Amino acid sequence: MAFARFVRQAIDEAREERGWTVADLASHTGVGRSTVFRWLAGDWQDYPELAKVRGFCAALDLPVAAAFRALGLPDAGPSPLRHGRDDSPVEADVRVILQRLADPTVPAEEKHHIRDLLRYLARRPIRRAG
Repeated sequence: MAFARFVRQAIDEAREERGWTVADLASHTGVGRSTVFRWLAGDWQDYPELAKVRGFCAALDLPVAAAFRALGLPDAGPSPLRHGRDDSPVEADVRVILQRLADPTVPAEEKHHIRDLLRYLARRPIRRAG
């Protein structure tokens, strides 16, 4: 719901400051009206397409990091995962996964499988050597 609030605030500001309707917003951001309404309703099976979130933010001069935080994702700004020269193998793997999830050419089904596996790994109990 945090992302829905983020989108609502962005739409309200675009309406007040620029006089944009939802149709105007869709044409300027490249995010379709139906997608905007789904975002507002919090109605998505997985995370919204990150490329669309980036386009939405860019067109409205909003920080992408704020949108990502609302989605519970890592910030989009510079970080060791993006620009570090001495990446550990784990950081390199995480960077590749994040890039795949953000890549608009990666099929939605593959992104869904990646997210399912990440959810499984995040929730499984940690086994301690004993």
